[in-house]
Amino acid sequence: MDFAFELNGRPVVIPRKQHFPSDAGGAGYDSRYGFVGAGRNMGNYVLVDGVNEKGLSAAALYFSGEAVYANQLTDQVNLAPHEVLNWILGNAVDCGDLANQLKDINIVDAPIKALGKTTPLHWIISDRSGECYVLEVQKDGVKYIKNPVGVMTNSPDFDWHMKNLNNYTELKPSPHPARSYNGYTITSFGPGSGALGMPGDYTSVSRFIRTVFMREYSDQVSTDQTVNELSHILNSVEIPKGVKLKQDGSEDYTQYRGYMDTQNTTYYMQPYGNQTIYRVALSEDLLNKSQPTEFPIHNEQQYESLN
Repeated sequence: MDFAFELNGRPVVIPRKQHFPSDAGGAGYDSRYGFVGAGRNMGNYVLVDGVNEKGLSAAALYFSGEAVYANQLTDQVNLAPHEVLNWILGNAVDCGDLANQLKDINIVDAPIKALGKTTPLHWIISDRSGECYVLEVQKDGVKYIKNPVGVMTNSPDFDWHMKNLNNYTELKPSPHPARSYNGYTITSFGPGSGALGMPGDYTSVSRFIRTVFMREYSDQVSTDQTVNELSHILNSVEIPKGVKLKQDGSEDYTQYRGYMDTQNTTYYMQPYGNQTIYRVALSEDLLNKSQPTEFPIHNEQQYESLN
């Protein structure tokens, strides 16, 4: 989660069968299933990523300059963009089930009160089977696109990112072979030359390429090491404070990393100021509470003393 505005998110469990008022107006919306993710109480709970009790996970990503939402209410379920994540996790069992329910919602151009503006978003969704999709709303309508690479980032749209992958067919984990120029042989300076040309900047376009590469070639690990492996993969795209400044001088940085375990319906959170990875697993007790449960975390680095 990379943002300049301090979101102050923490793990939150939203129990089953909740009703949410909507910033879009109208009757609000209901949820059937419980879920856990990173969020904050902004009058209502707003989550930006998470996993539900059925093993469906989703995350909201910035889609500036691309997202186009409805300008009026309909007889569907009317949602502000920042409420879509809650609705998905609260009502869908898997990616196929979500596809069948998308006709029931109307995403309205309605601002989030904490920011005073509408958040332009698109969403990546994955389920327990490994299916992965991207949901986008643009001028030509709602698009629900199968995601074969299992990676998504901010703008541009998903189809653009996929076409851009064609510019990086030379990337590989092994060294490039020696080559001869008019009889003069050149060789690489060592392992890693196969990744020469991989973009290293902090744009969403470049970070998409790096993450696809890392996801494809990183070693398969045992289940209990998966979150650790993902942490190493995301090291390549984490944004430290100060290296990505906006025009107004504010700094985008990686406020936290979220990891969703669809098999065990568990959420992991790793804040910027503390590399400890916190874990919250859904349980019947948490799912059946009447109110959401927040889990405060330490934002200062914790150290394990060895002497």
